[in-house]
Amino acid sequence: MSEQDLRAALVAASRTMETAGLNTGTAGNISARLGDDMLITPSGVPNDALSPDGLAVMKLEPGDEPIWKGPFKPSSEWRFHRDVLRARGDVGAIVHAHAPYATALAIARKPIPPCHYMIAAFGGADIRCGDYALFGTQALSDIATQALVDRNGCLLANHGMIAIGRDLPHALWLAVELENLARQYWLSLQIGGPVLLTETEIAEAREKFAHYGLNAQKA
Repeated sequence: MSEQDLRAALVAASRTMETAGLNTGTAGNISARLGDDMLITPSGVPNDALSPDGLAVMKLEPGDEPIWKGPFKPSSEWRFHRDVLRARGDVGAIVHAHAPYATALAIARKPIPPCHYMIAAFGGADIRCGDYALFGTQALSDIATQALVDRNGCLLANHGMIAIGRDLPHALWLAVELENLARQYWLSLQIGGPVLLTETEIAEAREKFAHYGLNAQKA
């Protein structure tokens, strides 16, 4: 995909996040790997005003200050986007959202246990909830990076959620699935709590996910 096509796809994905109910207003952010750089949504720009040329390009090199190009400064969460892409060579895109049910669980600091086989799509038997740290800080980036070890999604305490994927469609698909899992888990808690799947059952589902949904994710 060319840079211009990736820019257009990122803007479209950002708008899809809002129509899917994952974000409202200027909440949340999204990034995609671009060679040794990353494209990331800018800070404080609503989706209806976002354009492909308005995205920030950032180096994936370490540092306390962002090195970027573009008409607007990058999202305040650029640190965990950069650090996760640096730590995970298999990741091509990152979606961060304040989706209602995922955020409600994050506010309660409740990880999502193996209540549904779809959790296997995230690489393990649970969705971890990382500790709280102030948004935009290196401390939050360190927490997010750790919570995503061997996982494709996590919650951030009193904040929201992150989904990561091999490319933009995959990351967006997982973000929608994570919010759906959060909703299902929340609903099950209202009627006595879920019956959890076993490690063997999750392992079987993970094996199925080696090929499941690839066509849809690449559409």
